[in-house]
Amino acid sequence: MAEVHHFTYGAFNPVAAYLVAVLGSFLGLLSTGRARAARTRGRRNRWLIIGAFSIGGAAIWLMHFTAMLGFDVPDSPVRYSPGMTMISLGLAVVAVGAGLIAVGHGRRSLPRVIVAGVLTGAGVLAMHYTGMAGMHLSGTIHYNLPLVIASGLIAVVASTAALWFTVSVRGLLPMLGAAAIMGIAVCGMHYTGMAAMTVELSNPVRTGISGLRPLLMIVPLTLLSAATILGVALSALQAMTEEEFTDGAGIRKRGVHADNHTPWSLKQASLSGVRRTPGNRPSPRPVPPRPVVTDEPLIDARS
Repeated sequence: MAEVHHFTYGAFNPVAAYLVAVLGSFLGLLSTGRARAARTRGRRNRWLIIGAFSIGGAAIWLMHFTAMLGFDVPDSPVRYSPGMTMISLGLAVVAVGAGLIAVGHGRRSLPRVIVAGVLTGAGVLAMHYTGMAGMHLSGTIHYNLPLVIASGLIAVVASTAALWFTVSVRGLLPMLGAAAIMGIAVCGMHYTGMAAMTVELSNPVRTGISGLRPLLMIVPLTLLSAATILGVALSALQAMTEEEFTDGAGIRKRGVHADNHTPWSLKQASLSGVRRTPGNRPSPRPVPPRPVVTDEPLIDARS
């Protein structure tokens, strides 16, 4: 079996991966908190989709490939398939989105959260091993079945806990604590799955491996992360703006000022005009009354 390194750059990769997982989880919890407060199904789904990209795209998928930048096999080049990498991203977002929508509607119940957690955990597990299938090297990858099962159990437990937090936790500090726990669970699932793998090198070792170099993945990962975060931020800003100027049920408020949200009325405008402080504007000069013009002929007073 070949020698395998999981921490090529020391503590940088696991620490960075954990911080990414915590940040994505925290943004996802904030989004699902907004979803709980939404009064229409469409708005709730919109916030849940934003949460799916935050948790599935950042907290899980981006954490996975941030940690994978520290993976190395000294005796063989390691490359990554862009197609399989994108498929793994889609699996993570869809799996988390399905779980969030399942628990985001209707009454909260433990059986519902458990079923959604199992389905989401299976999707997260599929994301992890799909990403591993997109890793190319000169040899064959083998997996230790007990550790694979352990990583699957951790994925299910982590997904169930994440879904439970999304429907239960309120307040910034509790959300931050829940995000820290979710980050530990996601990183634990990833490194358990990585511990399950061993590499058997081919003889002779091939050097012409197709795919992207690990360090070259930093550029597309950075661009994709920036685009995802920007898209999530713009979607959240647009949703918050729409909710600000509507009554929460999709009906636009009429006569609402953008600054103080006070309904405008003719009576209020008249009172504000009457209460104007004297001296701010000069009083208009009085206009003399205009003579009344009639159609009757004038009568001469001398007649």
